[in-house]
Amino acid sequence: MKKPGWKQTLLCSYTGYITQAIINNLAPLLFLIFREEFGFTLEKVTLITTINFLVQLNVDALSAKFIDQIGYRVIIVAAHFFCVAGLLGMAVLPSVLPAFAGMMVSVVLYAIGGGLTEVLISPIVEACPTDDKASAMSLLHSFYCWGTVAVVLLSTLFLWAFGKGSWRILCFLWAIVPFVNGFAFIRVPLAKLTEEGEGMTIADLLQSKLFWIFVVLMVASGASEQSMSQWASAFAESGLHVSKTVGDLTGPCFFSILMGLSRVFYAKTSEKVPLLPFIMGSAVLCVGSYLLASLSPSPVISLIGCGLCGLSVGILWPGVFSLASSACPKGGTALFALLALAGDMGCSGGPTLVGMAASAFGDNLKRGLLPAILFPILLLIFGSILKGYLKKHRA
Repeated sequence: MKKPGWKQTLLCSYTGYITQAIINNLAPLLFLIFREEFGFTLEKVTLITTINFLVQLNVDALSAKFIDQIGYRVIIVAAHFFCVAGLLGMAVLPSVLPAFAGMMVSVVLYAIGGGLTEVLISPIVEACPTDDKASAMSLLHSFYCWGTVAVVLLSTLFLWAFGKGSWRILCFLWAIVPFVNGFAFIRVPLAKLTEEGEGMTIADLLQSKLFWIFVVLMVASGASEQSMSQWASAFAESGLHVSKTVGDLTGPCFFSILMGLSRVFYAKTSEKVPLLPFIMGSAVLCVGSYLLASLSPSPVISLIGCGLCGLSVGILWPGVFSLASSACPKGGTALFALLALAGDMGCSGGPTLVGMAASAFGDNLKRGLLPAILFPILLLIFGSILKGYLKKHRA
């Protein structure tokens, strides 16, 4: 049998981000079913997403200390099987244990897998011997978008065709993806970003001014993306006065498709388009998209603003990763882990700000989106600071 090459490593990494999309998006599609079947309150259902995020956030924080010691291969394979265990557990454990306890055990299992996957996949791809790192990173992150669209579309169609009672089978089917990919990661070649003892320590990074510029850029990137993404379904439902199913298909899918197209576009044009100016141009478009979504009197135009936001935020997360890796070549795995932590903090803080603002405006989600323009504005400010810093230190 022919030994796998670097192309197979990239394919496994792409599938890793599809796995990430599965564990982040499947449970929210089943929330109404969980409420009907297990009698979960709205508070308990919300806790499923909260626990998923908190566990991934803690994994981000802790992984910077142990991944290099244990090794990429062991961790990435284990991450996939944690995801498998969580997805299978979601289908089985609520019927074996007390329902909510069983659900929480499952969420913690797949969240551990998701957190490890998020931290490791980017440095694995960055370490591959590719000609254009920024292009490879942008293309990699597009697969999270395609995975999100696939999970929403295929799961919605499956439940429509086979009924709500088939949701356990759906969990088993989606678990096949990380199961197969976990075994694939056992065989593919893997490289490390830095040799043993050469990478910067966490203490080194925390003392670097450049690192903190990237931290702010990652927080702003995560917040710019998720402030719209997390509310896209509700935004479509309330604005277009459609059902939750139609809201799921129009809001999140429209957002994710345009976000994925943005990432593919940059992957194809990265040799001609400088990364930092592209990020800053995207931040300007992001400001405009939030203004359009929140201030337009037309629901359809507001939804277009939602889609344009997806287009504008596509390059932000992978672009900042690429810039940071280039500017801090000895940052190693610790750099990616801490930046993932910063990004996830933005992913939590952005939607929270929108929800609080919407409540302050009398549960008006359109008005609640307006303060989110703070995040792309932060990107513009700190992008300019980064440009000046890099220019000064290259002179």
